[in-house]
Amino acid sequence: MEKSKEYHRRAKEIIPSCSQTFSKGPSQWVEGVSPYALEGGKGSHVWDVDGNEYIDYVLALGPVVLGYAYPRVDKAIREQLKSGISFSLPHRLEIEVAELLTEVIPCAEMVRFGKNGSDVTTGAIRVARAYTGRDKIAVCGYHGWHDWYISTTTRDKGIPGFNKELALKFKYNDIGSLKRIFAENPGQIAAVIMEGIDSEEPRDNFLEKVRALTEKQGTLLVFDEIVNGFRIAVGGAHDYYRIRPDMATFGKAMANGMPLSAVVGRRDVMKVFDDVFYSFTFGGEALSLAAAKATIREIIDRSVIAKIAKNGKKLKAGAEKLIKKHQLGDLVYCIGLDAHAKIKFKEIVPAGPFYVKSLFQQEMLGRGILHFGVNNFCYSHSAKDLRVTLDAFDAAFAKMKEAKEKGNTVEVYNSMLRGKPICPVFQVRAD
Repeated sequence: MEKSKEYHRRAKEIIPSCSQTFSKGPSQWVEGVSPYALEGGKGSHVWDVDGNEYIDYVLALGPVVLGYAYPRVDKAIREQLKSGISFSLPHRLEIEVAELLTEVIPCAEMVRFGKNGSDVTTGAIRVARAYTGRDKIAVCGYHGWHDWYISTTTRDKGIPGFNKELALKFKYNDIGSLKRIFAENPGQIAAVIMEGIDSEEPRDNFLEKVRALTEKQGTLLVFDEIVNGFRIAVGGAHDYYRIRPDMATFGKAMANGMPLSAVVGRRDVMKVFDDVFYSFTFGGEALSLAAAKATIREIIDRSVIAKIAKNGKKLKAGAEKLIKKHQLGDLVYCIGLDAHAKIKFKEIVPAGPFYVKSLFQQEMLGRGILHFGVNNFCYSHSAKDLRVTLDAFDAAFAKMKEAKEKGNTVEVYNSMLRGKPICPVFQVRAD
């Protein structure tokens, strides 16, 4: 880890938080055990700056859906690079990729591009406010770093206070919490924005009830598909659950790691983009569009989503079996769809869930697995990768059982951890 330590030391001097993305920063990995910096990747594996190899289940926080240095995508990027990157007028790929999205995403009649997920969720909110003439937003889940959303969290320094009055939180699978927002703010809710699924699966026709309620209230429904799009289904959760929102936002897996996002939706709503200000110098950057076109075609041609779900089912079932073997059901559990299941750590532990997660992460890293609690998959993950990962789960759970038998106290975890434990980036404020 010598080179990683040196890069980390240098980063502390010139990069606040030592990373451009909180979730990739040192606070999210057991410092001293995890590598700080990566050098490259191929398929489902990555190498750190010291040459250590890992099977990767983080995949750049989800974008790498096919694999690192994936031939078809890299070829498309190289071919486009020969004729340019950014241009003075729209490039033909803007039209071609937009047309492709309208073919494969159920709710897409028109398309606008961005670079990050936050670009397009904020674009959708601005359009919803313009379309409805209302200001308030009902929010469920995480939707990026812009003021309108992040004001609802504990990391809200620098955000004018009025934003907190405009973003109103409701709970997933609790239709009553959304009904209360409408009842307390009659005629004021411009949009409901949510992920169709994060961890917990919808119960009791929850998504259908949300759709019916928004239609009754004249409120736009926005599905944030940044995580779920091109992973649990081509069109994300609204495709998987057959719910048609008014707008949906995509990013991450759409371009296999290249920076591209999109907001799509029904034509009369999307036409409002003609009247709001939503404009990027790099919104039509051609390398990312070329990558997206190749990625989407490969996902469809190779039945990528079916393979991801199949591998996910194996890993989730294996993890659940090992949790039972080590009698850890009171500490850890699996939740979510097979393609994107999470290993969750319960709050009841005396030391707190982040200590438990830190021990789990440390033991996985020591066995060559980059894993932070989510079973992210790419098409390149092999049967051998899964076997190695399950062996690592077995060993990590054995260590967690050892901590449990010693009392699960802070002192126990500090004695077993070889570095600084992880901590949360932020918490959503409780109303």
